[in-house]
Amino acid sequence: MELKSAVEPGMAFYPSLKGRVVLVTGGGSGIGASLVEHFCDQGAKTLFLELDAGTAAATADDVAERTGITPLWRAVDLRDIPATRAAIEALAAEAGGPIRGLVNNAGNDDRRPALEVTPELWDERFATNLSHQFFCAQAVLPGMMAAGGGSIVNLGSNSWMQGAAGLIAYTTAKSAVAGLTRSLAREFGEANVRVNCIAPGWILTERQVTRAKAIYQDKFDDYLAKQCLKRFLFPPDVARMALWLIADDAQMVTSQTFIVDGGVV
Repeated sequence: MELKSAVEPGMAFYPSLKGRVVLVTGGGSGIGASLVEHFCDQGAKTLFLELDAGTAAATADDVAERTGITPLWRAVDLRDIPATRAAIEALAAEAGGPIRGLVNNAGNDDRRPALEVTPELWDERFATNLSHQFFCAQAVLPGMMAAGGGSIVNLGSNSWMQGAAGLIAYTTAKSAVAGLTRSLAREFGEANVRVNCIAPGWILTERQVTRAKAIYQDKFDDYLAKQCLKRFLFPPDVARMALWLIADDAQMVTSQTFIVDGGVV
């Protein structure tokens, strides 16, 4: 199976993204790295946060080679809210302008049977998959409001819509992303800040394929059979939706969840 992560030729270009400061969380690999590349390809001043500095540096170099634009980044553990706030402030200052677009992408869907979930694991999964989305939004909202508006995209998941087993903390946190999205959209709509959610299906990143081969063996075709569209999903399928939602083309779109799963739910 050939993995696809790079920008594909012939796709839409959004003039409003050129020069816009956009922040992506978890931008070092998988969907996040594709988001970073797509925004750089549009000419956006792209910033990203990543847990591992080595991964971040390698992604920044790769994106610069592909697009001619070098994204700015900081290594930070998003579960550490004070450090995350400081990293966002530093990146905004380095970019020379307020962050007008935020994509809350970072997350972790490692599996654990429900009967093995401890209070500590539950709290960690919520910190990893939900809490930082709110606090990153809180950190960029004053700048967006002062600049006349902005757009926030929160990454959810279709897993909670399916009631996926073995992911109880993850699915619960991701279902909460929909509520977070709608409440932020309502509270900050008068300031011209739009807030939307993307709920992906099974996106084939290198990590997902490696893990799926180890755990599920030949389940790829079984999952594909659930989709209306008989093609595997890749990170650019999510990135293209995020581009539109951050761009002015979606200027009257807010408080919505967009399911990108090939028609599973």
